[in-house]
Amino acid sequence: MGKGAPQSAKIRGPALRGRHSCAGDLLSGPTNFQRRTQTKGDTTVSQVRVLVGTRKGAFILTSDGSRIRWTVDGPFFGGWEIYHLKGSPVDPSRLYASQSTGWFGQLIQRSNDGGRSWEPVGNTFAYDGVAGTHQWYDGTAHPWEFKRVWHLEPSLKDPDVVYAGIEDAALFRSEDGGRTWNELSGLRSHGSGPRWQPGAGGMCLHTILLDPVNKGRIFIAISAAGAFRTDDGGATWRPINRGLRSEHIPDPTAEVGHCVHRIAMHPSRPQVLFMQKHWDVMRSDDAGDSWHEISGNLPSDFGFPIEVHAHEPDTIYVVPIKSDSEHYPPDGKLRVYRSRTGGGEWEALTAGLPQRDCYVNVLRDAMAVDSLDACGVYFGTTGGQVYASADSGGNWAPIVRDLPAVLSVEVQTLP
Repeated sequence: MGKGAPQSAKIRGPALRGRHSCAGDLLSGPTNFQRRTQTKGDTTVSQVRVLVGTRKGAFILTSDGSRIRWTVDGPFFGGWEIYHLKGSPVDPSRLYASQSTGWFGQLIQRSNDGGRSWEPVGNTFAYDGVAGTHQWYDGTAHPWEFKRVWHLEPSLKDPDVVYAGIEDAALFRSEDGGRTWNELSGLRSHGSGPRWQPGAGGMCLHTILLDPVNKGRIFIAISAAGAFRTDDGGATWRPINRGLRSEHIPDPTAEVGHCVHRIAMHPSRPQVLFMQKHWDVMRSDDAGDSWHEISGNLPSDFGFPIEVHAHEPDTIYVVPIKSDSEHYPPDGKLRVYRSRTGGGEWEALTAGLPQRDCYVNVLRDAMAVDSLDACGVYFGTTGGQVYASADSGGNWAPIVRDLPAVLSVEVQTLP
């Protein structure tokens, strides 16, 4: 069967799952992770759910607020690439997942019970009007073609409203829980669209940030076109790349053409944005109107994820990678770097992370934080480990090892 296989074939066996406890139960007696976290967290009132997308299925990791012992459920959709899964901030039981294979194509899955059961929903992503062309790798015109959904972003107000960032780059919105999708075509029909070009991983819209204060404002990022902003709910867009410099394109300061890997913001301060670019870590204090570099003393300013502490808007995290051709940590040492000054000054966070012979990567959607009082930080690797820190990065331990390569990590803090 090819990509035109019937939907019943596409979803065969989606609920294959197992359950076991790990982390604190791996050894007799408390692990270092247990000892360091027993007094931290909201142990009686909170639960943490970590949603993990991998090359061969989805996994759901749960713990109480202590974050000592974890239960692992999965794989869901075993054998399928799960580019992203994320929960609604309005209804945490509502989860959305992007399920894909090169053989069967794309499916959107939805859960209404926190991942215990799933149902396929709408899967038609049709470009609005005449699709037109963008630039191909060699600079020739290439038609827009739908390939997959890279990122799902549920609305901050309505669990039935969800946005999807796709490849080839476009932004879609559903207002009925993912059953039907409509393109916000003002983005793709922006005058620069024909000059957009794919990055090494394709021409993907991978970041969607919803402004919690300005309801009409959305930020998106495309590899390799750059960052864009709408202030009217998606009707019109403009590039926000002033201050970015990319030596590998004909005009290093062009309006579009920059390979932005990820953007992050703190909800209390949505005008301040942090960016991990193909090279350079950047900051904007004016909602993207201008950017300045904050790479500072990082050992490499190449990387993919960037994240902001839940309670400290100037505390940010990155994972430096050696280069764009060698996707592994410098010197084979897996290090998360933290800045408590909004960038420029960085410290390596290494306790509990492998500091020799480690050659994994951490992808752009594979880092997240929880909102407990002692902020937890989480990331997954292409080696299949999911690491957690219950003390804002001071100490790390693997929640689980030996999963398939991790594509995405999202966290829900539950009452």
